[in-house]
Amino acid sequence: MSNPVKLKFSEKYDEDHAKQYFLKHQDGVSRKLSHYRDEQMARDALQKAGDPGLVLDLPCGAGRFWPLLAEKPNRIIISADNSPDMIKTAIDHQSPNVVSRVKPLHTSAFDIDLPDNAVDCIFSMRLIHHIGEPAHRLTMLREFHRVTRETVILSMWVDGNFKSWRRHRHEERRKAQGKQGDYQNRFVIPRAVAEAEFEQAGFEIESKSDFIPLYAMWRVYVLRKI
Repeated sequence: MSNPVKLKFSEKYDEDHAKQYFLKHQDGVSRKLSHYRDEQMARDALQKAGDPGLVLDLPCGAGRFWPLLAEKPNRIIISADNSPDMIKTAIDHQSPNVVSRVKPLHTSAFDIDLPDNAVDCIFSMRLIHHIGEPAHRLTMLREFHRVTRETVILSMWVDGNFKSWRRHRHEERRKAQGKQGDYQNRFVIPRAVAEAEFEQAGFEIESKSDFIPLYAMWRVYVLRKI
């Protein structure tokens, strides 16, 4: 891909911000409980994806899911991120036993530096809700379709729950106050829109799971390549 998409929010992930990101999910009881639930959902999604043996973790961030991905003893883990500082932070702060299982890769989700059908599964947690442009989401999903042989696991914000309703109310108030021009880097994607984009990119939905049904925005999809 000659002109990969570049997201404005990704520019902030320098070394200091990467370290803050690593510490964020360990800060306080609520963050730890949230991380525990994220792990539950991710573990369940991996099982539904057939416990893949070769996984691309993209974006890997500060390696938050490396220990979970390493639970399967013979799994090969390629951990990729657009930020080299994120990858370095993960290597510096995660357990050496886990780090030894990981093959790092500096690449973009919109232009993945791997051949066609390179992995069994792409594991993409907390990325697509940063992508507000449908064309950009479709570019990424088609790149995922190219690189995976079988499945994609991804998490995103969806509508149809209390938190999305409350966020919509908040955004409407901001518009009324003339703040609609403020930069946004996180988006609620309507479920019908997301699922139509999955189909357009060449996937069918294997499963979907909500963080807290009817309350929280987070949903994890398992998509199967068709």
